[in-house]
Amino acid sequence: MNKSERHEIILEIIKNNSIETQEMLREQLLKRGIEVTQATLSRDIKELGLIKKQDRYFVPQKSSAEIPALIRESVNSVDYALNTVVFKCHAGMAMAACAMFDKLGYSGVVGTLAGDDTIFMVMRSEKDAAAFVKEMQSVIFKSKKGDFDAQ
Repeated sequence: MNKSERHEIILEIIKNNSIETQEMLREQLLKRGIEVTQATLSRDIKELGLIKKQDRYFVPQKSSAEIPALIRESVNSVDYALNTVVFKCHAGMAMAACAMFDKLGYSGVVGTLAGDDTIFMVMRSEKDAAAFVKEMQSVIFKSKKGDFDAQ
């Protein structure tokens, strides 16, 4: 079973059950014949952007207002070289932001890779990369500038 299939099952479990701990989630996965380590499950939760409210895991809503907010709050800078886009993020935020980018399904994106504070995004062409960076700079930094102007 690949990671994306496992992620789909995790989302299904979270949506249909009251899951309070990672161990409860791990047990639900085991019932479905999926054995994962605590470290893998922890990474999956982070990559999926799951949130814990009132001692229970939830799948965040995919409203257009919330998804860009996560990205805006995570990203410090964005640039590109040829067909590769590079996002620099706050420490520990790159995987969650990258998962959101993946869920948004931007056209022209071939694939993404996230570390702790950096996202690499391979685009189909340099033109796609340039257009994407321009759009992201507008969305991310226009709102941040407005935040600073209000202070």
